[in-house]
Amino acid sequence: MMEEEEFEFAEDLEAILHLTPEVQQAIEQVFPSQDPLDRADFNAVEYINTLFPTEQSLSNIDDVVSKIRLKIRRLDDNIRTVVRGQTNVGQDGRQALEEAQVAIQQLFGKIKDIKDKAEKSEQMVKEITRDIKQLDHAKRHLTTSITTLNHLHMLAGGVDSLEAMTRKRQYGEVANLLQGVVNVLEHFYKYMGITQIRQLSERVKAAQSELGTQILADFDEAFPSQGSKRPGGPSNVLRDACLVANVLDPRIKQEIIKKFIRQHLSEYLVLFQENQDAAWLDKIDRRYAWIKRQLVDYEEKYGRMFPEEWCMTERIAVEFCHISRVELAKVMRTRAREIEVKLLLFAIQRTTNFEGLLAKRFTGGTLTDVPGVSEKRPESPLEPTNPFLEDDPGEDVSYPELPKKPKPADNPFHGIISKCFEPHLYVYIESQDKNLGELINRFVADFRAQGPPKAGTEEGGAVLPSCADLFVYYKKCMVQCSQLSTGEPMIALTTIFQKFLREYAWKILSGNLPKSTSNSGGLTISSLLKEKEAPEAAKFTVDELCLICSILSTAEYCLATTQQLEEKLKEKVDKLLVERINLTGEMDTFSTVISNSIQLLVQDLDAACDPALTAMSKMPWQSVEHVGDQSPYVTSIIMHIKQNVPIIRDNLASTRKYFTQFCIKFTNAFIPKFINHLFRCKPVSMVGAEQLLLDTHSLKTVLLDLPSIGSQVLRKAPASYTKIVVKGMTRAEMILKVVMAPHEPPVVFVDNYIKLLADGNPETFQKILDMKGLKRSEQSSMLELFRQRLPTPPSGADGPSLSFSTPTPEQESSRIRKLEKLIKKRL
Repeated sequence: MMEEEEFEFAEDLEAILHLTPEVQQAIEQVFPSQDPLDRADFNAVEYINTLFPTEQSLSNIDDVVSKIRLKIRRLDDNIRTVVRGQTNVGQDGRQALEEAQVAIQQLFGKIKDIKDKAEKSEQMVKEITRDIKQLDHAKRHLTTSITTLNHLHMLAGGVDSLEAMTRKRQYGEVANLLQGVVNVLEHFYKYMGITQIRQLSERVKAAQSELGTQILADFDEAFPSQGSKRPGGPSNVLRDACLVANVLDPRIKQEIIKKFIRQHLSEYLVLFQENQDAAWLDKIDRRYAWIKRQLVDYEEKYGRMFPEEWCMTERIAVEFCHISRVELAKVMRTRAREIEVKLLLFAIQRTTNFEGLLAKRFTGGTLTDVPGVSEKRPESPLEPTNPFLEDDPGEDVSYPELPKKPKPADNPFHGIISKCFEPHLYVYIESQDKNLGELINRFVADFRAQGPPKAGTEEGGAVLPSCADLFVYYKKCMVQCSQLSTGEPMIALTTIFQKFLREYAWKILSGNLPKSTSNSGGLTISSLLKEKEAPEAAKFTVDELCLICSILSTAEYCLATTQQLEEKLKEKVDKLLVERINLTGEMDTFSTVISNSIQLLVQDLDAACDPALTAMSKMPWQSVEHVGDQSPYVTSIIMHIKQNVPIIRDNLASTRKYFTQFCIKFTNAFIPKFINHLFRCKPVSMVGAEQLLLDTHSLKTVLLDLPSIGSQVLRKAPASYTKIVVKGMTRAEMILKVVMAPHEPPVVFVDNYIKLLADGNPETFQKILDMKGLKRSEQSSMLELFRQRLPTPPSGADGPSLSFSTPTPEQESSRIRKLEKLIKKRL
């Protein structure tokens, strides 16, 4: 019965103690155990099978049951102990809570007692500090009263003393006393409602006014404007009076300075009146010598009378400058017709030198005190250096350059007198116009007298000396004018520069270029009539080639230097006028001279090769029996190239880029002409075509070496040039290879032509058929087959061409030849 009851109890307990997985996991973490009985998924059957895996193990069943029962009893004892221990927990908790409540009540009572005591202490402190504050206020009021009474006593005594000293002209004591009285009076501004204080303030103002009037009267008496002469030296009374003036209204100080300077310069106005001979520009040095003597005289006699901070020496000099500017402007306006450029420049030079002397002697701090002076300051320092004759670091060119001068410091006195010369600078501009005209004429005369540069000399191919002389003169004019003015005169001078830059380009450069006998720019009747009569065109001499190269180098120098000139002019001129300086037109003019010079060189060499090409087209190529060395016409062409190109290269050594342009332009002109003459060689046999192919290859080799032909230094030709030669001469080779190919069967011949030349123009194909000597009937069938075998053009394309929308050089040459023939027939 007991076992049955235990079994039923176990089932009920299992039903009740069904815990969640989270609780089971927490129990395992707190009480880790390896006993299978503690597992949540305990299975009794598996556990029993574990204990008794075999039938033989059932012999120990009694021992196992005994152990389990013993374990159950132990667990029961543990559970019973724990349950009994929890019986008294609630009672202990209630007792602890009651004790805590009692402790809190006791603590609250103590806090209340402390608060009451603190309030009593605060009240006691307030009573104590109230008495202290009253004493503190009483002390502060008493101190203020005593201080104010002392100030009042000092003010009253000071005013009395000030009035007495003023009457006695004791300015030395007044200077110190007045400043103290003024400082004390500042403490009574808030008491001006009191009658006695207001009366003292009015007495101080009256004393200041009386001092000012009295000091001015003393200075008037010591330095009368007219009448008696000035005394020999300053007095101590006036020196002390200046110290008093420092304390008085600033207008008193300004009045003293104004009257003294006016009286000091009164003699100047008399000596240099407008109607006096010394007032004219040729004696302008006398003005500056006079003021120098006056300043020395002032330093000796009156240097210690005025305070140092008044800067009286500088003020006298500045006032002299303003008077001089007005008087000079007046006399120049009256005698404007007598102004000559040399006289004007002399006066300006002496004036700017004097302004520079003032800048070394004075700081210019008083300039802002005088109206109308601030506008005389320059915006930027002058730069009397060579502004544009400098080597370009990107070019290996050596141009003449003037030595540079150190950059001057800012001159605050610049223009303070010389500004009056600006309205008359038109005389200087007109003079420069005349001088530059004479300079250009002298350049022309010298060129004609000396002749062009000779080949084999240092002058051959070099920059013309007149070019450097022109820009050196430009630099001198620009620096000189910028010292005179940075406004409209600079714009006028720029216009003069532009005029003579164009004249130099026309008269010296373009005007001295040799005249070409060939006329490639257009077709004339005389050239057509004389075409057969003149088998060989006249070539330029070696001296003429050197002259063309020299003019080209000079034009390049002028182009680069004109650009630098434009930049320097923009730096010199006022910022508001920068946009009006533009030398682009003049630079374009020099670029045109360069282009014309290169074109002349190209035309000369091209014309020299014409007879050889004409001879090539007239040779009986059908009767050539064997292939030999290069033909005589090739030798002639190479000879002309070797004669001209080394001369041109040596004379253009300083301008390699233009020599490269010459090579490119010659190649672009020669190759189309050579191909055009190839088409004239008809009929051509197989052996003749092979000879022409050999000649073409020889010419191609020479053209590839053209930039360095005849030179000891082998230099690789530019890639752009090589590309042009290879493309053009390869086309000529392909033409000859097509001519060499058999025309039977026709389909293979046409396909080979399209593959080698990729030219969809029927006229070119017609010319090749002519070279092969085919009959017209055969040519008709060939042309028809050619049109049929042409690749289909893409959609939207016009005509049966192979992407050749523009005419080739051969087509252009053919059109020109047709036009020539038409004109000849009509003539």
